[in-house]
Amino acid sequence: MGSPKHHERLDHDYTIDQAWETYTPEEHATWCTLFERQVRLVPSGACEAFAAGLTKLDLNEGGIPDFRRLNEKLMALTGWQVVAVPDLVPDAAFFEMLAGRRFPAGRFIRKPSQLDYIEEPDVFHDVFGHVPMLTHPVFADFMEAYGKGGLRSLKFDALDHLARLYWYTVEFGLVKADDGLRVYGAGIISSKAETEFSLKDPSPNRIGFDLLRVMRTDYRIDDFQQTYFVIDSIEHLMEACSVDFAPLYGELETAADLTPEALTPTDHVLHWGTQAHAAAHPSTTTGETA
Repeated sequence: MGSPKHHERLDHDYTIDQAWETYTPEEHATWCTLFERQVRLVPSGACEAFAAGLTKLDLNEGGIPDFRRLNEKLMALTGWQVVAVPDLVPDAAFFEMLAGRRFPAGRFIRKPSQLDYIEEPDVFHDVFGHVPMLTHPVFADFMEAYGKGGLRSLKFDALDHLARLYWYTVEFGLVKADDGLRVYGAGIISSKAETEFSLKDPSPNRIGFDLLRVMRTDYRIDDFQQTYFVIDSIEHLMEACSVDFAPLYGELETAADLTPEALTPTDHVLHWGTQAHAAAHPSTTTGETA
């Protein structure tokens, strides 16, 4: 967790006041630029649940959404609310928020020079990327269950494995649709370049979702993913993860980790990637936390 920005008052649960009134015209303009660019990709790139959620929440009311108004709509739909945080929060606090149907969102927004890449999630990533999916009742339940499971995982020293599940679903997940694959992961849909890459580029692997397989697989934090996991539906994701994770943690203690580009004989491979992009952009680090 980093230090709070702008000297915000940090509450005991690591939340802060969004202080919506303090956003500058430039910051609102940056939101509008990002929104207008990303929303063009929704009809052909995003899953139906994301598109429906975007319509229900109306996230382009002239600038950065005011969480107070946003929460009135979101609470009425699924009982979730968005809370502002200054930076990344401790794992236990993050899981506690999700378990209580509170989604933590950074209050700051990237600079105009950072439209295509930013190292830490900002309010655009968190709100545009994540919040529309929270209007879907089953996905909303999945996120609550993930939070509760995260709190239990702290007893098993299995945080890295659970982080991989979040990374390859909530952040970088793909889902089948009648006309092909669609995006539901926030890390993809909040990035113009990765939306196009994940769906169209021959470089990455695209593999059918398998819970244990996902939890064994490391990921890249410095570039596009080398593998994307594909669910059949949001309901399928919820069903696949509605199991006792304790035995899985036991298996994972002896199962070897898999590299981001690896394929195994038991994988349901939808597309065998060339890995050309990764070869041209070698990684010096991989991720171990969400």
